[in-house]
Amino acid sequence: MSDSNDRQSVDRTRRTLLGLVGGGATVGLAGCLGDDDEGNGNGDTPTETPMENGDDDMENGDDDMEETPTETPEDDDGDDDGENGEPEIAEGGELNSISGTITTFDPIQSTDTASASKLGEAYENLTHYPFGETRLENQLVEGVGISDDLLTYTFSIKEGIPYHDNPIKDELTAHDFKYEWRRLAESSASERANFCLQPGFLGIDHETDEENGVGVYNVVPDTLAVEVVDDYTLEMTLSEVEPAALDILAYDSFCAMPEGLVGDIEGYDGEYSQEEIAAEVMVGTGAFEFDFWESGSEMRMTAFDDYWGEGPYLDSRHWAVIEEDEASFTYSMEKNSDFVLIPTGQYDPSLIDAEPDDRGRQYGTYGPVENEEVLEYVGIPELSTFYVAFNAPQVPRPVRRAIAYVTNHEELINEVFKGRGQEAFSFTPPAMWPGGFDNYTGFRDDWPYGMNETNIDQAQQVLEEAGFTSDDPFEVTLTTYQSETFQQFGRLTRDKLAGSGVSLQLEEAPFGSLLERGANGDLAFYSLGWIWSWVDPAYGLYGFEPRITDTSREGGADGYYLDWNGVDTEPSQRAQEAWETIENNPAPEDEDVRNENFVAMERAVREDMVLLPLFHNLGESFRYQWLNAPRGGALGAHRMQSNTMWLDEDAPNREP
Repeated sequence: MSDSNDRQSVDRTRRTLLGLVGGGATVGLAGCLGDDDEGNGNGDTPTETPMENGDDDMENGDDDMEETPTETPEDDDGDDDGENGEPEIAEGGELNSISGTITTFDPIQSTDTASASKLGEAYENLTHYPFGETRLENQLVEGVGISDDLLTYTFSIKEGIPYHDNPIKDELTAHDFKYEWRRLAESSASERANFCLQPGFLGIDHETDEENGVGVYNVVPDTLAVEVVDDYTLEMTLSEVEPAALDILAYDSFCAMPEGLVGDIEGYDGEYSQEEIAAEVMVGTGAFEFDFWESGSEMRMTAFDDYWGEGPYLDSRHWAVIEEDEASFTYSMEKNSDFVLIPTGQYDPSLIDAEPDDRGRQYGTYGPVENEEVLEYVGIPELSTFYVAFNAPQVPRPVRRAIAYVTNHEELINEVFKGRGQEAFSFTPPAMWPGGFDNYTGFRDDWPYGMNETNIDQAQQVLEEAGFTSDDPFEVTLTTYQSETFQQFGRLTRDKLAGSGVSLQLEEAPFGSLLERGANGDLAFYSLGWIWSWVDPAYGLYGFEPRITDTSREGGADGYYLDWNGVDTEPSQRAQEAWETIENNPAPEDEDVRNENFVAMERAVREDMVLLPLFHNLGESFRYQWLNAPRGGALGAHRMQSNTMWLDEDAPNREP
């Protein structure tokens, strides 16, 4: 599907959903990527999920509330149907995958896609994006009402939804959402309190007290404007209008958790500590239950027999944690994983035989591969951006600009990434560009560093003007996650800068370590990626607000690891002003104002070159043909839930 068509589909779906709910609403927003299992397929592109994630949600708030019907996902696995047109499902067996580093199982703490993909199996939200597609649907909500002023949402929650075994309660109620959202706002473990509290995100009304408040935003305990009307009715009041409220509620951190399970907020002793919830316990309503996790090695989840929805057809899911490209590929070729990770070093585009399906996804086969198998192939342009970025005070702007001048995007796509993406000249993907794709082309064509060319002379000029020469170069280290492809990018950049005023060194770091070091200001130049958890430019651009990129903050930067406020340049000032303008103009009729300032932020990032976008990923999934799974969507594989996946009877390693 084309970028423009995808955007139109998203907008049309959101209008349709809102048209079904009560109230006067009109609708006019993960993440940091970590390796995901059934994901990109190339093993090269870990990402932050902001909020590195996101999943499901909705909006409401009227007395005259209509129900929003839950849509049933269509059969989308591409398999032959059996008699009566129904798929011949072979129940049972264990699905095996490869995962990157898992950092936490606490939904309020998760910021990477590897963790998010596991959370999505165990926890559920009011709304969600099924199988990573860009259509918002009901999950645990029956209906939503929205008040005429667009500030109060009233959620009608499904009844009789059972929880995984736990010592607190058996079934879901409205109290559980209020409790978990309070944890998100008040707990010291929360990494996404801004999603809950700040205008520009959900912006739930609340009280603050700098002396007696709790959490990063000094919230007065139990003042979050979320009220339980009765066991199955929840009311939420925002401080300002937020057009993407239902989308934001689909983010992992807004899931349901039994009230009182963790004792990390006022009023609850908790059955478990936050440390236990992060590493040993998962209690949700999802199709799979936590079994065990050995950090850095493997994880297993088992089917929840009392799951309220379709499936699960599998008995269990198992992930081997493998970050090194060659080891992932070998593991896949030995048929230890049903999803196959093919690093770019082993990737051969001539082995693809695929055509677009009715949703524009490339669907067909890949192979034969090294073990002589022909794999099922799905290729989907993702709403993601992979990049290299700088801690601004540690790397002078002339050096940052010189690196941009020698970066040839077309060369990277064709020679380094082997066509597995689209050149990126902005952080926001073209499919969601503010004001539409036509406005994106003008911004793209205005790239000031030489579009698709290596401009070594210009790089040397800006370096010499700053006093950096081959005799006295600026020394900097590029830190990448464990990816041969990004190390290849580093070597290519190092060679182009050889003899100029930059001496570039390379190092690799485990993904979790890279995130921690970046947040604390211990990375000067690094590679990462971002995948959108809901379809709105704000969800990606929020992280550029210079104030929250401060790596000296307690707990580290809340945005990208740029320390951009530490240099106080004219572009950084403009970016701060632009974000504040976005926050102060949340109404649907202010969309043009927001779009203008989204673009202003992109221009400021480009001018100061605190982050160099490289490519928007082509999400490719490779599966052995004995695996039956949905094809997925543009929000990425970490949103793929496994309840409707199944294995053929003759699949290898079907049993644990």
